[in-house]
Amino acid sequence: MANSSNKISFFLNFALVLSLLLLLITIAEGRSLFGCDLFKPSSTLSCDKVVGVKSDDTCFGLAKTFNLTETVFDAINPNLNCTALFVGQWLCIDGSIN
Repeated sequence: MANSSNKISFFLNFALVLSLLLLLITIAEGRSLFGCDLFKPSSTLSCDKVVGVKSDDTCFGLAKTFNLTETVFDAINPNLNCTALFVGQWLCIDGSIN
């Protein structure tokens, strides 16, 4: 009798752990269990015009040249490392929200 109870208890615990693991994976990937994307951005940014980096260009200098604020320049160039620009690198200087 105790052996049967242990098997049922093990199965229920295993099912609970598996359910929690699947729930955590779903949350970590930003998916919803109910079909709607809660973490999906409502709009996307697209680059409309680019410029190639030349020798001695800086992020600040390029932003100033094209009349961009630092906030706008950073937004249209996400993940840009301004301390490691290289000649020929393409930077966005005009973007739009879709």
